[in-house]
Amino acid sequence: MSSFTKAVAGPALTAALFALAGPAQAATIAKPEPKLVVVISIDQFSASLFEQYRGGFKGGLGRMAREGVVYPSGYQSHGMTETCPGHSTLLTGKYPNKTGIVANDFYDLATGQKTYCLDDPSVTLAHDPAAKGVSPKRLEAQTYGDWLKAASPKSKVYAVSGKDRGAIAMAGHHGDGVFWLQQGFGFTTWVEPGQDAKARLAPVAALNLRLAADLKKAPTAWTYADKACAAKEADYVTGDRQWRAALPLPKATDAAGAARNLATSPYTDRVTLEAAQALREEFHLGDGDAVDMLTVSLSGTDFVGHRFGTRGPEMCDQLGQLDARLGDFFDGLSKVKGQVLVVLAADHGGSDFPERLREQGYDAGRVSPIAWLKDLNAAVRAQLGLGHDPLVQAGGIESLYVVGSDGKAPSAVDHARITAAALAILAKRPEVFEAYDAGALATAAPPPKGTPPDEISVAERMRRSAYPGRIGDILVAFQPYLTPASAGASYVASHGSPWNYDRRVPIVFWWKGAGARERVLPIETVDIAPTIAAVTGVAVPADVDGRCLPLGPGPGC
Repeated sequence: MSSFTKAVAGPALTAALFALAGPAQAATIAKPEPKLVVVISIDQFSASLFEQYRGGFKGGLGRMAREGVVYPSGYQSHGMTETCPGHSTLLTGKYPNKTGIVANDFYDLATGQKTYCLDDPSVTLAHDPAAKGVSPKRLEAQTYGDWLKAASPKSKVYAVSGKDRGAIAMAGHHGDGVFWLQQGFGFTTWVEPGQDAKARLAPVAALNLRLAADLKKAPTAWTYADKACAAKEADYVTGDRQWRAALPLPKATDAAGAARNLATSPYTDRVTLEAAQALREEFHLGDGDAVDMLTVSLSGTDFVGHRFGTRGPEMCDQLGQLDARLGDFFDGLSKVKGQVLVVLAADHGGSDFPERLREQGYDAGRVSPIAWLKDLNAAVRAQLGLGHDPLVQAGGIESLYVVGSDGKAPSAVDHARITAAALAILAKRPEVFEAYDAGALATAAPPPKGTPPDEISVAERMRRSAYPGRIGDILVAFQPYLTPASAGASYVASHGSPWNYDRRVPIVFWWKGAGARERVLPIETVDIAPTIAAVTGVAVPADVDGRCLPLGPGPGC
């Protein structure tokens, strides 16, 4: 068994942690003065995954864990822990109730349509003008990159991700180049009216050609890089499907299956990091007098977690390969002329699929979204004598919208009586921890300043997701370990709850000579942007929710 899979628990790991907390803690370490800030978000990288595999990381993740300022308990402090809102907190310093990005999808009561978090009909996509446009237009906050560009026009800001929302929400409104992976094409971006798609894609054109050529001559198959991960192989039944958690994956029978196998493998993160390195080199990020920024959102862990869960051989191998690829990426950063500050975080955490959790003794289960909402609507209809279903959802049954018979916003009177009836019914449901009136949450007073993020109430977590006009009228917190999603052929596990397994993520700051420092008390993802701003001399908006964390000597920034 390799060191990666052996060093996940026990006395050896305990000794390693004590070593990290040794003399280096007392050393006087100068704060960084970077010319390049690299912010890496690993999608669905929970603190529990970081803890489980930390002792075996030898590449880039290992370097950060051994040599950086490590906060093992960072928190996404909102309740709707999805990819789009999570990314929106990382570099704005604000909760989703200020960023406006409350979920991956929301329901537009004015049009009666489900709307994607970054939907923008005014733009097109470079790889396909007929595809639905996306841009940062719906992001109601400025990011650190925007602050940086305002203070230093010569600064360059680039972003790359496996998902559009991972790149766009971190880069902000004024990025010089924002790219994400489009399966079957390569890296794409949005095109505004009057812009040329070819010119917009120029920074990634060479990489796209190489990726296409590589796949054509040698299709990628996922096999174990670390055979010790095979010890986690087992058979499961999820929904009506029997399957084996093992590598290699069964051979796809069609093109769609082959594309899915490729996306839900270490390939996604490998090419994302190649794109990040190519952008760094092409635009000489960090080589000049101005501070530059590069954001890298790695989507592979999320794809793997949803399809296979987080505790099997697939995740074991995914994280081992990601660690190695990040090691190569760090080697490339060593060529930057100026100092490099690397920040690691995650957009949310995650648990595992409930069937495996039950085998481990947890009271885990599923709530079928379609059946559950149908039953709730029937109860409300019967109580109020309605002729239509008064509740709809856009991205999940945790966020319910009250609608009239036309599928749009009802009258104020109907809204009030439907909301009251639904809340009363939900209060009696055993699968529901609590249901909230979003309007009342939005006007509720926040907790006292300084309340630790792991101590805030579930209601407060939901309040921080409540952006008026986008969040549902009723927010539902299901009981812990209940997954409000059915198991499918390529989807077994989820996230999105207000519980700590979905909120808690690692946050690490690394620069050459940082010194290993372990800071065990909780912080928040909204603290990242103010902290970066402090070490780069950039002014922070007065209404941010986060605070600066001292990276140098002394208690202050």
